[in-house]
Amino acid sequence: MLSTLQSASRRAALLLTVAVGSCLAASSIANAGTTLDAVKERGVLKCGTSIDVPGFGYPDSDGVLHGMDVDYCKAVAAAVLGDATKVDFIPLTTQTRFPALQSGEVDVLFRQVTTTFTRDTSLGFLSGPYTVIDGQGMMVPKSLGVTKATELNGATVCVTPGSNSELNIGDFFRAHNMEFTSIAMDSFDDMRRAFFSGRCDVFTSDRTYLGSIRVLSKNPDDFVVLNDVIAKSPLAPVVRQGDDEWYNIIRWVVYAPMIAEEVGVTSENVDEMLASSSSPRVQRLLGKQEGLAKGLGLSDDWAYNIVKMVGNYAELYDQNLGMKSAIKLDRGANNLYLNGGLLYPPPFL
Repeated sequence: MLSTLQSASRRAALLLTVAVGSCLAASSIANAGTTLDAVKERGVLKCGTSIDVPGFGYPDSDGVLHGMDVDYCKAVAAAVLGDATKVDFIPLTTQTRFPALQSGEVDVLFRQVTTTFTRDTSLGFLSGPYTVIDGQGMMVPKSLGVTKATELNGATVCVTPGSNSELNIGDFFRAHNMEFTSIAMDSFDDMRRAFFSGRCDVFTSDRTYLGSIRVLSKNPDDFVVLNDVIAKSPLAPVVRQGDDEWYNIIRWVVYAPMIAEEVGVTSENVDEMLASSSSPRVQRLLGKQEGLAKGLGLSDDWAYNIVKMVGNYAELYDQNLGMKSAIKLDRGANNLYLNGGLLYPPPFL
């Protein structure tokens, strides 16, 4: 069982992280404001991501990374450098991702980061728009006979130290007067191995991630993702505070694939739409209105490059998490508002 002392220790560790983060944040803010110039001078984007999370950042058999976060890193490079391949993917854990951003080791985080109050107000960060709307859930072996999370009293739970998942699972069990034993793992790979080897009764993480590793396991039917959503988990890119120009670029890079889907532009028809569409919205998006991107410090074809080289949001989602992927997760809340979802990109004017 997780003792009160252990729980207090973990919360103390979080407070220490916030305190240290505040000091680092002050330093990063003082030196911010030049990210775009640094990326252009370097000729490559340093993007913090994961390399062990199917659907978000995971290598194929040739060692090439794929995933939603990986594609958004490529989208930034396409917009800023005109080449989606000019990305240096920096693999980060949940423990190293924020120090890497604070220190300037990476230019942006696309690493399944949940937007929270503390991260935006105490660590010197700014969260961009949501790339995936998710929620924390639990996966259990079907042999447990459990159908809902409130039946897990006394369970062992695999967690990654310092993550939101660890805090949320503790809050959930305490709120329901249940006990559990926490087994801390350094990485998602360690968590997967521990869970599928039977060391843990519960694997808790974002439901998209749980669905992905269940489908990719040797015996998917032996496991079930419970319907309970114990915490919101809107995933978004993160940048350092103090560099408004860079923050605006990241925001609109996230929106551009959504707007492209909204107006019917895909990676396959983008050239045809550029040449023949009479829609002012399409023409603005694809760079026909000269000087429109001046406020971003980018060339007018920045959004065209994203769609041409990476795709619109439907393409990104389908190939990484949806029906064209091995994971096959329904879009649900990640549909555009036009289709009953929660994605609502602002006007491109």
